[in-house]
Amino acid sequence: MKHKEFIFLLAVLFAAPSGATQSPLPELPLIAQGEGVWRLPTGEHHARLVIDQPMTLRCEPGAVIDAGGQGSAITIAAADVTVEGCTVRNWGANLTDLDSAFFLRPEAQDAALRDNVLRGPGSGVWVDSTPDVTIENNDIEGVEAIRSQDRGNAIHLFAARGARVEGNRVRHARDGIYIDTSNGNELAGNVLEDVRYGVHYMYSHDNIVRDNLTRRTRTGYALMQSKRLTVTGNRSEDDQNYGILMNFITHSTIVGNVVTGVRQGSTGDVMIQGAEGKALFIYNSLFNRIEDNRFERSSLGIHLTAGSEDNVIAGNAFVANRQQVKYVATRRQDWSADGRGNYWSDYLGWDRDADGIGDVAYEPNDGVDRLLWMYPQARLLMNSPAIELLRWVQRAFPVTRSPGVQDSRPLMHPPAAAQLAQAKENQP
Repeated sequence: MKHKEFIFLLAVLFAAPSGATQSPLPELPLIAQGEGVWRLPTGEHHARLVIDQPMTLRCEPGAVIDAGGQGSAITIAAADVTVEGCTVRNWGANLTDLDSAFFLRPEAQDAALRDNVLRGPGSGVWVDSTPDVTIENNDIEGVEAIRSQDRGNAIHLFAARGARVEGNRVRHARDGIYIDTSNGNELAGNVLEDVRYGVHYMYSHDNIVRDNLTRRTRTGYALMQSKRLTVTGNRSEDDQNYGILMNFITHSTIVGNVVTGVRQGSTGDVMIQGAEGKALFIYNSLFNRIEDNRFERSSLGIHLTAGSEDNVIAGNAFVANRQQVKYVATRRQDWSADGRGNYWSDYLGWDRDADGIGDVAYEPNDGVDRLLWMYPQARLLMNSPAIELLRWVQRAFPVTRSPGVQDSRPLMHPPAAAQLAQAKENQP
């Protein structure tokens, strides 16, 4: 047989069957289920994947992709890719190289990650300038044995737009969801536990944050350097230091959120040492609407400082906080709008006409409080006759009034806002 005829015979013998489709991921034993749809069978599969064409990858129960402790497990570099029901583990821990379970490149538009289980030290999902991605119902857990600051973020959006992050559960990552320079995204119904910051915003605008739950974090919702955020129906439970932190936030809506049980703890962040267990901390934030929220059982209900003025603060309930208000500024503020103030559980006024509005203004702080803020060492005299005398004098002879907060229309009962009732009913 001639040489050319022999080569032709081999080609015929080993050619793919007629109509067969070549697997887009030769590293995996994929089974075709339809045009562009592939199934990964049960078993442990050691691979690091790059998906560079549109496809849907579905994993059978018990199918595990193990990245061998190096790099990113799955890199998506094509539009219209969906990955569903996969367990991904043991990817790399190099945060400089952005090691992730899923790394989405800019060209991965309309990618969808659903119902996956991710277990590893680096980031769970890193979205790098990718538009219109969907990340929903994934279970993401970092490695608890690694120091918090050395772990990756569970979900990291960088320069992303149009992302929908919904129904995910996160534990033991650095930050639960980190949003950097990303506009027009929505975070909804996520549960974020035992992380540094539950939701962390930096330089991101026109975002929606709704119906999420943070628990046992070192800050529930860290909103920083952003504008036009809509933050509604969220809950913070037993977080440390801050339930909601607003740092350089403008023209935003904070409505219908519930913050309970914030206590003092270690932040692990040099920039915010000395936290006091604040349900709401507002720093240099202007022109925001803060209404129909509930802040309760925390060390401090609300703290405003650094020019945080011209905000609408009304219809909120401040319940059983050790200290209700701390306000450090040079102007007086009246926290009421359209004839409605806030509910204060320590308000001692009366309501003679039974209209639900207190007849005397609520003033949570006095000159002694401001003296103690300026000179913390004076707390040693807190229960002394001298302090009691100062308080009596300022009540009896109110000749001068120092800057502070006044609620001229305090509510006699907590507002029954629909948002608050819904937030309680949705508790998992």
